[in-house]
Amino acid sequence: MMADRPYREEQQEEQQQQEEEEEQQQEEQQQEEQQQEEQQEEQQQEEEQQEEEEEQQEEEKASSSSPVGVSLCDSAPLLWRLEDLRAVRAQGLVGALLGALPRTPRQNTRLGRPLLLLPEEERLLTERHAAAALPPRQQDGGGAELCQQVAQYEEDQQRSYEEQSVLALQDRKSALLRAMSSSHTGSEPAAGTADDALRGRLEALDRSFTFPRSGLAVQLSTARAGLSYCPEARAFLQADWPMRALDDPHCNAKYQVFRDLRGRGFYLTSAGKFGGDFLVYPGDPLRFHAHFIAVCLSLDESVCLLDVLAVARLGSNVKKTVLLCSPGTDGGVAYTSLQWSGMV
Repeated sequence: MMADRPYREEQQEEQQQQEEEEEQQQEEQQQEEQQQEEQQEEQQQEEEQQEEEEEQQEEEKASSSSPVGVSLCDSAPLLWRLEDLRAVRAQGLVGALLGALPRTPRQNTRLGRPLLLLPEEERLLTERHAAAALPPRQQDGGGAELCQQVAQYEEDQQRSYEEQSVLALQDRKSALLRAMSSSHTGSEPAAGTADDALRGRLEALDRSFTFPRSGLAVQLSTARAGLSYCPEARAFLQADWPMRALDDPHCNAKYQVFRDLRGRGFYLTSAGKFGGDFLVYPGDPLRFHAHFIAVCLSLDESVCLLDVLAVARLGSNVKKTVLLCSPGTDGGVAYTSLQWSGMV
């Protein structure tokens, strides 16, 4: 019995040592995992910083380059030139394409130039001195030139109509002649009667044929369609050209929210279909779905509870979070997120 006790004590000590070694190994593994996680987080932060710096550099390059030419159609800011669309996209501004594609004009799934800017996008470009309004044409010169273009167009249309009338008459005659040649294959009395009828139609065709205006084929010049009033020759744009001023308080609140969210790296588009002011994307809308519906409100603005419930319910149905955005007096923006959690 005395000999068994030291042996048991030795076994217990060995077990304790093994447990301590296992605990040390686990601690070392945990430390290594923590270090790896910290390294990964640092790498992610460095990558994010690099991406932000690259975006800032691209925006600075785009803003420092030649200003974007904005064509004002009534109250809508439009971009026609391809280099302007690229410069705006490089600054994280999306806009909305409105024009039809030349080769597929009868569809609206894919659209082309011009690009319609949001008022907030136009204002942001103006603050960065990166946009300039295209100068309007002189009233007298523009009117005279327009009259000349209209007269030239009418002359071209009349000439084309006369040419197509001659071609249509020739086609009709050739069709009748083919019918006469095919009638010779039948019986002689029937063929002679058909020939007489066709000859009569040929003689009457010369006297009474009229080509309908509705059948006129019109050639559309799609290479520079819509760009006659905005040629690339107007390269004298200056960033100090006066742009429109919007003094509406709600417009100012929307612009402050737009500028703040864009400064945080988000992409924004219009959210009229979703009952809000902006759709907020974490990245380029071509790669990501919108995560938020931004509703811009002033701090002292009262909101009906039913409106809050409606927009929260709508956001839940489209799987987006509603953001109530209120610009502050210090230049910051207060954000309140709404998510529908069901009836209590």
